[in-house]
Amino acid sequence: MSEFEQWYLEYELNVNRPGILGDIASLMGMLHISIVTINGVDHQRRGMLLQTKQPDQIPRLAAILKTMTTIDVIKLRKPKLRDRIAIRHGRYIDHSSGEIKTFRFVREDLGILVDFMAELCKQDGHLLIGVRGMPRVGKTESIVAASVSANKKWLFLSSTLIKQTVRTSLFDDERTGDYVYIIDALVSQRHFDERHWQILREVMRLPATKIVEHPDAFVKSSEYTWDDFDYIIELRNSTEEIIVTEPPRAHGGNDWFNFE
Repeated sequence: MSEFEQWYLEYELNVNRPGILGDIASLMGMLHISIVTINGVDHQRRGMLLQTKQPDQIPRLAAILKTMTTIDVIKLRKPKLRDRIAIRHGRYIDHSSGEIKTFRFVREDLGILVDFMAELCKQDGHLLIGVRGMPRVGKTESIVAASVSANKKWLFLSSTLIKQTVRTSLFDDERTGDYVYIIDALVSQRHFDERHWQILREVMRLPATKIVEHPDAFVKSSEYTWDDFDYIIELRNSTEEIIVTEPPRAHGGNDWFNFE
């Protein structure tokens, strides 16, 4: 027996009249396509997660939908992570078209951010994520919440969440298992203990998820480059906020490390 295949459909309403959704649902029923989830993803757009055991019906669906004057089909494709998040939360993640790996969030969207990072953390194998943002915006808390949501253990290699943490060794069981390794690059940059950096390099080679706060500092103070990152996440208090990548000189730099 063939397995179900999932597809993502997004369409824009040209005429917002009663019955359009019923017409589309009836059409899908005749083509043996089921609607798993439906939600609005913009003011005049709806997104649907579909599934079928007969993928050859998808081109037929696309052809018929194109004849409908009441809607315009925007997307009909295998669902991407951004599609699944949009269906759950009713809006798309802000994704930079110029920087393909960069996703932007504001503090009021922490729920979406945690959901997004949790899905990334569920992936197996090597994954390097950079999280940019000013102090006290919620970076560390979001990373920990995403780890919990992904059913992964988290391990701070450097952090100032509760107290300043700089790891110079790992237990054997901390090198295996479902860990999310968290690095505060500003703290690591401040400490020149070679044992700490040896641990960071060892972890970077592990087939696991690594999340680096302040990736700008990580790139500046290590041999790693922006090309090593799979995703860059930017978190702001508001869309207008500018993320400063250097410690404020007026405070001598030290206060920067103690905000979070």
